[in-house]
Amino acid sequence: MAEAFFNHFAKGKAIAVSAGTQPEPSLSVNSVKVMREAGIELNGHKPKLLTLEMLEDADRVITMGCYVEDACPSSSVATEDWALGNPKGQPLEEVRIIRDRIKAKVQGLINEL
Repeated sequence: MAEAFFNHFAKGKAIAVSAGTQPEPSLSVNSVKVMREAGIELNGHKPKLLTLEMLEDADRVITMGCYVEDACPSSSVATEDWALGNPKGQPLEEVRIIRDRIKAKVQGLINEL
């Protein structure tokens, strides 16, 4: 959701790539639904494994609840954890709350950049 929001709002001026340390095989059905409600289609998106090459190419790393020092590969890139919930297995209402929090964080990040 964060990648889709960022790339939508940044309009090509910057690019986000989303990846995880233990990605699911597919997107959460409820994540797809709530993003569609927000006017963003996730067709063609799939979870990706975070690689060291991704970190090396990044200007900034945002984690969603990874608690960087515990689980994410180390990086010399500025890293921030947003401590947001995982939509996996959550009811639609909770996924909407997570979506809205992600959207607000992404808009704040874009304004900062």
